Amino acid sequence: MNKNDVIMTILKGRTLIVLTLLVIFFSCASESFFTSQSLLLIAKHVALYGILGIGMTYVLVTGGIDLSVGSVVGLSGMIAGLLINHGFTMFGYTFYFSIPVIVLIAVFIGVIVGLINGIIITKFAVAPFIATLGMMYVARGAANLTSNGATFPNLVGKEALGNTGFEIFGRDIAGFPVAVMILIIIAIIAAVILRKTPFGWHILAIGGNERAAKLSGVHVDNDKILVYMFSGACAAIVGIIATSQLVASHPMTGNTWEMNAIAAAVLGGTSLMGGVGTIVGTVIGAFIIGVISDGMVMCGVSEFWQMIIKGLVIVLAVIIDQYQRSLQARMALQARNENK
Repeated sequence: MNKNDVIMTILKGRTLIVLTLLVIFFSCASESFFTSQSLLLIAKHVALYGILGIGMTYVLVTGGIDLSVGSVVGLSGMIAGLLINHGFTMFGYTFYFSIPVIVLIAVFIGVIVGLINGIIITKFAVAPFIATLGMMYVARGAANLTSNGATFPNLVGKEALGNTGFEIFGRDIAGFPVAVMILIIIAIIAAVILRKTPFGWHILAIGGNERAAKLSGVHVDNDKILVYMFSGACAAIVGIIATSQLVASHPMTGNTWEMNAIAAAVLGGTSLMGGVGTIVGTVIGAFIIGVISDGMVMCGVSEFWQMIIKGLVIVLAVIIDQYQRSLQARMALQARNENK
């Protein structure tokens, strides 16, 4: 094994290496880090970043980006809070829904946001960055409009109205967070779809070479729209979980979480250039973001420094990704020359 092979092996396993080093570092830096209570809290945060990151991975794989997911988190939570506390009023009558119906409505809102993003990007040829940036403001504004910027507190519902049980999504079952269970289910489904189905192969092909994918018969626009709808659904699910954990909804919930989603995906090996990405890598990347965030809090690091460090982590991850792609290209060229 030559030098380049060693470097490539390290680069491919960098996510696990970084995660291991971070756990060791914070365990030494803070006595409270490696405790069952702290690890449980980290797991709940990782679940949120992981689900968001999975949706973002699908988008990034196609060569796009979705900056609206953080706002969709807040919007879906506010929709759920509104329906639980105040119901839905029409023609002078107020209707209250069961929790499963409320969850479906909130997730449907996320899907609609993703649908709009996808249509704007594909049918109107608007750059994903611009389209989702605009939707980020629209969704956040809509979240604030549901309550005029106020919070919907105490989302426990009433037995008489049949809308109790919302807090289940933020609880633990047999000591295991429900949020982590949801993450595992979504991760398994997303991984199977990405690697074992024609749709997954198509979106990987779109990110690798969109023109070639289109000439091969791939319905590029339709697949892109579905990808953004999936991202919106993932964001809405995170909004439900986050709101359930707080037992209250606030319009600013999820603010800047799109950065955590992007960071989780990129740290997990997903390329911002498209065509490359794995769900397992994204989940590990979410663990890195969760460990960094909660570890710095336990060590008393200022929130402002936390923002700086997270930003540097994203930039460093992109630099390493670019270096890996360049090294792979050089190794492939060298192999071809040797075989001639």
